[in-house]
Amino acid sequence: MNTDITASAKPEYPVIDRNPPFTKTVANFNTLDYLRLSTISGISVTVGYLSGIKPGIRGPSMVTGGLIGVMGGFMYAYQNSAGRLMGFFPNDGEVARYKKSKF
Repeated sequence: MNTDITASAKPEYPVIDRNPPFTKTVANFNTLDYLRLSTISGISVTVGYLSGIKPGIRGPSMVTGGLIGVMGGFMYAYQNSAGRLMGFFPNDGEVARYKKSKF
């Protein structure tokens, strides 16, 4: 079974790194990625707090919701960053930055 995504879909934008490592993908996070991560985390903390039925469970429920939100937000930001590096999402900023750093 071929798990290479490029085998089934061709990138629509310039490819910067076909298989970006974790550190390069995280270093490529932009402001919108951090905003999404923060928003998802904040909403999850709020939902976790409000879902605590009894006052004694609101704290642990809020922490659990926050952890889920941080992980979900990070994965969403990571997916967007990796997609830009692999050419599956619009990546004008990345192309300009990597062209400048090569010369």
